[in-house]
Amino acid sequence: MTVIAYVLTGLVAVLHVYFLVLEMFLWDKPYGRKTFGLTAEYAAASKTLAANQGLYNGFLAAGLAWGLLLGAAGASVKIFFLVCVIVAGVYGAITVSRRILWVQALPAAIALVLLLIIGRT
Repeated sequence: MTVIAYVLTGLVAVLHVYFLVLEMFLWDKPYGRKTFGLTAEYAAASKTLAANQGLYNGFLAAGLAWGLLLGAAGASVKIFFLVCVIVAGVYGAITVSRRILWVQALPAAIALVLLLIIGRT
């Protein structure tokens, strides 16, 4: 179960790297606009805000990677950053799209529950 918890935590980190790329570099490109359902005008006008949001997603990914690199000694780091991801996902689901709950918060919640169950994160 430890391996599954670590793999899921790693998956959450990889997802946030993907979000970073989407928001920082692809926001106003056809793929980014299609992913987020944006018009070219809105994407251009909100590009710097999206890049800032992408940077924060990068920090979440970095924190999760740091916790994983620390292994068992990184228990509190992994838990903290997974909780941050869950809170951000719930907030995003409430304010932007319910889809965020399933794409962002649910994988983090599953990883967090597994980490807490194994008790030796």
